[in-house]
Parts: sequence; structure tokens; C-alpha cells
Amino acid sequence: MRAILLLVASAIFSTAAADEIFPQPPELQADVDFWTDIFTRIGNDEGVLHDNRDLAVVYERLAMPEKLGRGERQRRIEKRRKLLQATLRTLAAGKRDNLTAEEARVLALWPDNVSNATLQGAVNRIRFQQGLRDRFREGLIRSGRWRDHVNREFAALGVPVEIAALPHVESSYNPDARSHVGASGIWQFTRSTGQRFMRVDHVIDERNDPFEATRAAGQLLAYNYSITGNWPMAITAYNHGLGGVRRAMREFGDTAYVDILRNYKGRTFGFASRNFYVAFLAAKEVDQNVEKYFPGLTAESPIIYTEAELANYVPVAEITRVLGISARQLATHNPALQPTVWEGSKYLPRGYTLRLPASELASSLAELIGALPADAIFQNQLPDMFHTVARGDTLSQIADAYDTRVSTLVALNGLNSSHFIRAGQKLRLPAAGPMPAAETVVVATRPAPEPEPVIEPAIEDIEAGAEEFEGGLAETLRSGEQTALLTDPSDYSVADDNTIEVHPLETLGHFGDWLEIKTQRLRDLNGLPFRAPVTVGQRIKLDLGTVDAARFEERRVAYHQAQQDRFFREHLISGVVEHEIRMGESIWILALRQYDVPIWLFRQYNPGVDLHKVRPGTKVQIPLLADVDRN
Repeated sequence: MRAILLLVASAIFSTAAADEIFPQPPELQADVDFWTDIFTRIGNDEGVLHDNRDLAVVYERLAMPEKLGRGERQRRIEKRRKLLQATLRTLAAGKRDNLTAEEARVLALWPDNVSNATLQGAVNRIRFQQGLRDRFREGLIRSGRWRDHVNREFAALGVPVEIAALPHVESSYNPDARSHVGASGIWQFTRSTGQRFMRVDHVIDERNDPFEATRAAGQLLAYNYSITGNWPMAITAYNHGLGGVRRAMREFGDTAYVDILRNYKGRTFGFASRNFYVAFLAAKEVDQNVEKYFPGLTAESPIIYTEAELANYVPVAEITRVLGISARQLATHNPALQPTVWEGSKYLPRGYTLRLPASELASSLAELIGALPADAIFQNQLPDMFHTVARGDTLSQIADAYDTRVSTLVALNGLNSSHFIRAGQKLRLPAAGPMPAAETVVVATRPAPEPEPVIEPAIEDIEAGAEEFEGGLAETLRSGEQTALLTDPSDYSVADDNTIEVHPLETLGHFGDWLEIKTQRLRDLNGLPFRAPVTVGQRIKLDLGTVDAARFEERRVAYHQAQQDRFFREHLISGVVEHEIRMGESIWILALRQYDVPIWLFRQYNPGVDLHKVRPGTKVQIPLLADVDRN
């Protein structure tokens, strides 16, 4: 697949003039300036109240000391928001004379001819943005470890090297970054999207490896660009999802990125998605002019690594012994290894490439690994066991029962930070047998983290009931549509007329379960005969009397995420071939019979192809699948 993406991206990229790669028209300049200030002038212990549409309107700067709890922070924000709302309402009523000092100050933030309607609309558009100056500075320092590698990978894939600034937005180049929606690593891949490009399971999670994740990010960005044809939309799709971006492009035009960022009204295209591209432009500006914004800053130097591939399964305690290093040292440079390895539930897997600084070893890595005794290497991985969740079970109770840790269960089962489990669910358990000695193995897969979450609260959206988001810039910018299905072109939203389009893997029974109604109610509503199946592409009217549209969409996306996660636990995309449709061929037979590719995956590689109306001569991309050993 890498070769295919390289050819596609390189061919398209070569046609664009250098000054047109990342356009920054005057209409977006105020937004770019806003984020530049957030990244360089506003510290982590303060923030600004501003208009969420017109970012040039910044009402005030608020001190937010880190010692304040979440509740106190929110109370301060809400208090100031209500005062500003009252002032805006007064001005929106037409008051222009005998203004108080506060009224005059707020009015001066707007153009001289601002209308009452504009001011009234601004009443409910006040949001708080935490400053990110200190975090951005730290990210610039950290980025030196991997920038040479990022530049090489992107150049090889035909991706502009300037996009190396994107991790400043996503994670501040922190490989330990985790979000509550399950995004991980410097590129903040969600689990299901990561599985399309990397190994992501209970033993290895390459999202956490900056080297492997960078290659995957380049492949995803190249793919997005091959579909959208321009970098503003390709970058926006990295956050919002390719399906949502393509719907916006169909409405406004393929190159109307300014109109899309300003005016697209997609259900989930909110502040996060509208600002992802301009935040990238701001990050790029700072990244390319470090001395201007952070005088005297020096980035870390790259680490010179030596690598060696394991020919057998090896306990981590044996590896650390033969290498003469601590588990902490090994974990620092091999962040893809999951807690199951460090806790002894799984061996270091066969085929895994160890990476260590040459300066930390007494001799070559390959030579040291070759010195492992015969009783320290194994031909098979430790087996899995399973526990069926009973009603009332919690992860902590299950962990206690099996003498393990919650973190191990989370890693083994790919659970998100909410740790939600349900009755009847089968949880993978660590292998039976003695745990390694505590002095030789650490639980953490990297140096001990700070007490606070890696991504601290940085963006809080108070547009809707003063809701507060967990996480930094990327956290809110990742809260848009289909975060776990970034390359899925399917529209999982409910239309204004309460209808949906049926997608692969869906039945009336699914819709009934998600709506908490009987399937027959849907049949009656849609005039469907008993036992008549629904078909992909068919429109179905929903009964939203019990469950609202937002909850239905949440359950629908979760279902498809789970299906895709399950698929990628068993299959790996080994390449891509191009197939030209011949007379008499159908997409269904081609995908399901000839190539054994599920329709939903075919759609991800061919988002512009109508499954029902494909013409001879149409060229489609077919992913090639391979079964993989996930041990």
C-alpha cells in the first residue's frame, strides 16, 4: 500500500505550485493570528473568552492558575460569560449612546457598522480557549527527536514536509499523549484508523511509536489528498473524517475550502473541524520561525538508534538481563510494546524490531540478542484466557479476581479511557503463570508520567451549557464527526426528515435496538413487508420518540467502530491493486467473491464510486488482505 500511495501522492503533488500548497487567503488571516497568539503569547495558566465565529473578537484574557480545580475554573468562565452576554444583549437592543465603560469596550471590538442582529447572534457564541504557549514550546523542544525522520518519511511519500508541524496541534509532539476518545501518540490515531496502517492490539500498539505512526500519518494524509485534491481539505479530513469533508465538498465545490470552513452546516462540523486547518497554518508559521516566537530555543537532538529483529518469543526480563539495561530504559525507546509485555502476560513477540540507542549498549544489539540462552526463547506466545462479564462486574473487581491490573485488562481488550464493559462481554485475560520479578519489569511502558493527565485541559467549549472538554487542543479539535472512522465515507447522521441511508452490516434489527423500539414499528413506518430485508443505499425513516438522533448516531458509529476493530484484529492490508471494471462485473461480486473484501472496506478505498451504478471502464482500488499472527 505504501508504494501505491507514494505514486498517487507524488503524481498529484507535483502538479501544484509551491505557493498554492497551503493557501492562506485574507479571509482566514484573523483565525490564523488567533491561533498564533494562543500558541505563542497566551500561557497555559491563562486563557481568552472570544467569539467562536469571528476569532478576531477576543473579549478578555482570564487568569487560570493550574492549582484551580475544574469546577472553580468553570465557575470563573461562566461568571464572566454571563456578564458579557448581558452587555451584548444591551448593545443588540440598539444602545449606542451613554455607554458604560464596559459597553464601550465590548462595542469597540466589533466593526463600526456592526448590526444589532450580529451582536444578538454573538450572545451565544462566547467560548473559552486556554493558552498553549508553554506546551507548544515544550513540543518544539521535543520535536527535534523525530523531525529528521518525519521529513524523510513525508518526502518519500510525496507529502509536504511542512505538515510535520501538525503534531504540534495534535499532541505537542508528546508520544505519551492519550485522549479520552482513544486517540494515541504524537499523531493521535484512533484505534480503528490506526489498524488500517499499523499493528494495534493487546501486545503491540504502533500508534505509540513515533517512527511507525509517522509513516502511517503520511499514508493517511496522502490518501486524503488523493481524494480531496487539495491540502486544506486533506488536513481537515484528518480531523473531521473523509466522509464528512466529501459531503461538504459536494455542497460547496471541490476547491471552496474557505466557504466550507466558514459556512458548512454539517451536524458535527463545529468549532473543532472549522479550525483544524487554520490551527495547522498557525503551527506551521511558528514551527518555521522559532527564533521569532521563542528566541534562544534549542530543540533536542535526534537519537542514533540501533535495531534488531527478534527471531523468537522472549520474556522481557530475559531481554533486559542480556542487554544489561533496565525495563524502563527498554520501554522508553520501544513505546509500541503494551503493558501486557511489561507485566509478563505476553512475551516480546517474534518479528518485533527492538530499538535502542547504541550508546546504551556494551556491544551490538543483534549480538547481544543472539546470546540469549535456549531456555529464554520460545516458539509460541503465551496463551490468552477469557472472562465473561456478569451483571454488576467492574474492571477493578475482575482485575482483583485474576490477580492482575486494570491497565492490563484495558490494554488486552482495547478499551477506551471510560473502561465501559457490559454483561455478556468476553474479556481477554493475562496468561496464567508467575508474574516477573518486580525489580526487573515496570508496568509503565515509558518513564513515569506526571501525576496529571498527559493532555491537560486546554480547550473548553462553553457554547452548549458550559460543557468542558478533557484534553488539549487536539482533544476539542478531534471531537467532530466519526473520530474513530476517519477514512469512512459513510454518512452515519440522521437527516432533517428523520431518515438514514442503510450502510453495509446494518439490519432493521440493529436500528430497532439503537432506537429501543420493536422492529415491526420500523416496518410499519416504512411500509416494509414482514421478513423483507433492507438493502445498502435504501433510505429508512426512523421513530425518534424514545431515543433522540444524537444518541442513535452515537450507537450507530460505535457499532461500526466495533465491527471494523474486530475485522482488523484478524486482517492486515498488505497492498492495493487497481482494477478496471469490465462489462457485466458488479462491485458486489468483485469485492465479496473475487477479492474477499467487505463492502464497507471497499467503500473506504473508493468513496466516490456508486455501488449500484458502476460503469465499465471505471477504475477502482482494491485493498489486498492477509491474515496475521497477532501474538
